[in-house]
Amino acid sequence: TDTPKLTLGHGGCFGCIYSVRGAGGYQMFGVTRTGTLGVHSPISDKIGLGLNVIADKIGPSTETSASGNFSYTLNLGYKAKLAFGLKAGARVLNVDWSKGRYLDSNDVLLNNNISNKIMPLIGAGLYLYGEKWYLGASVPNFIKQDYYDDIQESVMADKLHYYLIGGYVFDITDGLKFKPSAMLKAVSGAPLAADLSANFLIQEKVTLGASYRWDDSVSAMAGLQFLDHFFIGYAFDYSTTKLNKYNDGTHEIILRFQLPPKSSAIKSPRFF
Repeated sequence: TDTPKLTLGHGGCFGCIYSVRGAGGYQMFGVTRTGTLGVHSPISDKIGLGLNVIADKIGPSTETSASGNFSYTLNLGYKAKLAFGLKAGARVLNVDWSKGRYLDSNDVLLNNNISNKIMPLIGAGLYLYGEKWYLGASVPNFIKQDYYDDIQESVMADKLHYYLIGGYVFDITDGLKFKPSAMLKAVSGAPLAADLSANFLIQEKVTLGASYRWDDSVSAMAGLQFLDHFFIGYAFDYSTTKLNKYNDGTHEIILRFQLPPKSSAIKSPRFF
């Protein structure tokens, strides 16, 4: 959602996510693969910098984006802080229609391939947080651009996406934390989308969670913090719509390495 929280003062962080959505019995879309790489670090008490790279392989299309992130944090008092974030980068789209699902070799689309179409990315966000809670708002990209839609199997014009997020961490016992969270997504011309999540952190080591995307999908996640600074996780997402007959769900592997923060008082793994 591109809120500025990832560049804040939690210590340097390097992470990657690899997801695969398998084709179902109808083999409508084929296998979709997405790889995400992120490096983020505070460079002072107020300023953070980061870099994100995302690569998608969806049907006959490949998309690669890279962006730099900047955040500036204000101390509001009462243990609350407000961060302002900016993102700037570019996205490259390629579509080779000959690799699509077409029965007619004379289809006019086969002569309309897209090769290395470069489009700018500019986004912004706000992130308000305390020791146990957070609220955020963001627009990942203010510039409308083309993208490949695997449901429509065509290139379409994107619309602005608006995100709101929030969560709170409850200390249930000394060794158990519970974090409910929510995300709202608004897109022009589309119904409001909502994600509701519940995550547990056990003994500062094991993370277990589940989420529900309203009228869309359910997912479950498990992760392990080890050697103090490493985290590995697995997530599975399954569609609750009619599209579930076209794919077997999405598998995600999460890897993260986090440098210790400058403050020795912060020893627990990052939970938001």
